[in-house]
Amino acid sequence: MPGTAADAVAPDGVAASAVAASMAPSVSAPNAVAALIARRLRDVPDFPQPGVLFKDITPLLADGDAFAVVLEALADVARAKGPLDLVAGVEARGFIVAAALAARLDCGMVPVRKAGKLPPPTVHAAYALEYGTAEIEVPLGLLDGHRVLLVDDVLATGGTLRAAADLVERAGGVLRGTAVLLELEFLGGRARFAPREVDALLTLPQRPSGADSPAV
Repeated sequence: MPGTAADAVAPDGVAASAVAASMAPSVSAPNAVAALIARRLRDVPDFPQPGVLFKDITPLLADGDAFAVVLEALADVARAKGPLDLVAGVEARGFIVAAALAARLDCGMVPVRKAGKLPPPTVHAAYALEYGTAEIEVPLGLLDGHRVLLVDDVLATGGTLRAAADLVERAGGVLRGTAVLLELEFLGGRARFAPREVDALLTLPQRPSGADSPAV
C-alpha cells in the first residue's frame, strides 16, 4: 500500500541519506519513502492560475540522496511488473523521473509529449485537465510490441495518465503498469483511470486548505 499524508511525518532535520540508511536493506519501505517525498514537496498557491495549489517536486529532484531513494522505490515497483523494455514519461516532469528510472532499470525511455513537439509520425489524443484542456502525442514505431511502464509525477483527475496509457497502447506498446510519485486521492483520478491500476509512492487523501484544487 502507498504511504498516506498521515504516514508522511519525519523529525525535523532528518537527511535523505539518513532515511535511506534507516530503510536498509530495502530502501522502498512505503511509509519512509512517502515521508521523504512529502517533506520535499513545495506548495505554490495560485499557480498556474488562481485557486490552484501547485505541488512542486523541484526540491525533491534537487536533493540527490532523496531522489536516489525515490528512484529505487520506483524501480522496486517496476521490477514487480516483470521484464520491461521501455519507460514512458509524461511531459514535462515525468520526463525527468522516467529517464532516470530507465537508466536504473537498463531500459529505454520514450517521451509522451505535448502535441506538435515530436516529429511525425505520431499518434495523439486530447483530454481534459483540472484547469483546461491539452493534447499529447507519442512517436509511432518505437513502442511496437515493447513492454512499457508509464511514469508521471502526479495522479490528479486522471485525464493525463488515461490519455497517455491509451496512446501507449494505440502505438503498439504493451502497458505493464503505471507509477507516480504523488496521488491526489480526493480528485478521484484512480477511479477514472480504472480498470488500469496505478502505483503511487505518496497519497494525499484530503484537499489542502485554502485551495480550490491542486494542479494536475
